[in-house]
Amino acid sequence: MDAASFEKLKENLWDFMQTEIYPNELLFFKQIEEIRHKGPAYWRQPPIIQQLQEKAKARGLFNLFLPVDSAEKAGIKGGGLTNLQYADCCEIMGTANHAEFAAEACNCSSPDTGNMEVLARFGTEEQKTQWLVPLLEGKIRSAYAMTEPAVASSDATNIRTSIQRDGDHYVINGRKHWITGAANIDCKILILMGRTSSEEKTYRQQSQILVPMDTPGITLVRPMQVFADDDCPKGHMEILFEDVRVPASNMLWGEGRGFEIAQLRLGPGRIHHCMRMIGQSERALSLMCLRANERTAFGQKLAEMGSIMQQIAECRAEIDQSRFFIREAADRMDRLGNTDPYTRKLLSLVKASVPAMTQKVVDRSMQVHGGLGVSQDTFLPMAFAGARALRWADGPDEVHWRTAGKLEMAYQLKESKLYPIGRYVHDTSKPFRAKL
Repeated sequence: MDAASFEKLKENLWDFMQTEIYPNELLFFKQIEEIRHKGPAYWRQPPIIQQLQEKAKARGLFNLFLPVDSAEKAGIKGGGLTNLQYADCCEIMGTANHAEFAAEACNCSSPDTGNMEVLARFGTEEQKTQWLVPLLEGKIRSAYAMTEPAVASSDATNIRTSIQRDGDHYVINGRKHWITGAANIDCKILILMGRTSSEEKTYRQQSQILVPMDTPGITLVRPMQVFADDDCPKGHMEILFEDVRVPASNMLWGEGRGFEIAQLRLGPGRIHHCMRMIGQSERALSLMCLRANERTAFGQKLAEMGSIMQQIAECRAEIDQSRFFIREAADRMDRLGNTDPYTRKLLSLVKASVPAMTQKVVDRSMQVHGGLGVSQDTFLPMAFAGARALRWADGPDEVHWRTAGKLEMAYQLKESKLYPIGRYVHDTSKPFRAKL
C-alpha cells in the first residue's frame, strides 16, 4: 500500500479504536462472563464482537493481517499491506484490553490468522472454498493442534499423535492440549500436526492435516486455565482423538511436510503476537505516566521522584528497542521471506525478548499503581498474564534463544569477517625479568 493510503488507514484504525474498542472493553468482558455462566454450549464470540466486525468491514479494516504475497498466492484480496505495514496496525490493535479484542473485531486474531495463511499457501482450491473463504468472512473460527501433554512439545520431533493411512482416509489417534480456539462452537476446522511415519528422517516424520471439528471421535476434554482464567469463549482445550477418520485429500502439502509448514506458519504468528505486545507496553507506560502525574506521596508527585522518572525512561528505551527489532524482522520477511537464516534468527530473538520486555514494563506500571495495579480497575493484570503466558506460547523463551544462538554460531563460522581475526599472538620468548 502506498504511503499516503497507509497513513489514512492508520488514522481510520485509530479512530475505530477510540470510538468503538476502548469504550466497549468492559461490555466485552461482561458479555464473556454471561457466556461463561450459560455453559459450554454457548461459547462463541460475544455479540459486541459480531457488531464490531460489521463496523470494521464497513471501514475497510477487515483481514489486514493477510500480506500481499499470501493474498496473491490464494488469489484473494487481503489488506494490501506488507508485513512491515501490518506491524504498525497490529501494534495499534494491541493497545486493546483483551490484547486481541480489537484483533478479533478486525478478523486478525490468533490462531485464525496463521491457519488462514496456511490455507492460502498450501490449501487446494476446494479447501480454500470450503474453509478459507468463510474464515476470511468471519463466519467460522479455527484451531491449530500441535502441543501434547505426554511429551515436551517445544521439541516438535516428540509429537506422538498418529496419522495412519487407511485406504482413502487417514485415521488419527492421540491427545492434544492447549489448543487455542477449539472451545468456540463456531470453530469448524483445525489443522493438526501428527506423525505419519517413524521410519523417515527426523524432520520428515511429521505431517499436518485438516480435521473438521464435527468428525466422530473428537472429545473436548476440558479448557486449560491460564492463571485461573479459561479464556472463554476461545478456550485452550485438551482434546482426545480416538479413531478420527478424515479423507486422504485433507493432508496439507503431502506427507512429511509438517515441519516446513510449521516454520512458514509460526514465523508470522509469533511476530504478530509480539507486535501486539508493543501495543500492550505502550498502554501500560501511558497508564504509569498518568498515575505518576496524579499521585502525591511524601510531599511531591510521583512524577517528580528520580526513581520513577528513570523507570519511565527505561520503559521508553526498551519499548522502542523492541519496536525497531520487530520492524527489521518484518521488513526482512517482506524482502527475503521468513526462511532466510538471518530473518529466522531475528524472529526467534523477537519472540524471546519482546514478551519478557512487556512483562517488565507492565510490572513497573503495576508497582507505581500500588494495589490498584493488580485490581480490576486497570487493564494491567490481564496484560501481565498475557505477556507471561506468551513466554510459553508458540514455543518457550529457551527454545527461541537456543535457535537464535545456533543460527548466530553458524553465521560466525561461515560468514563473519571478524571471526577469523581471533586473538593476538604475542612473542613471549623474551621474559619480562630473567630468573636470578
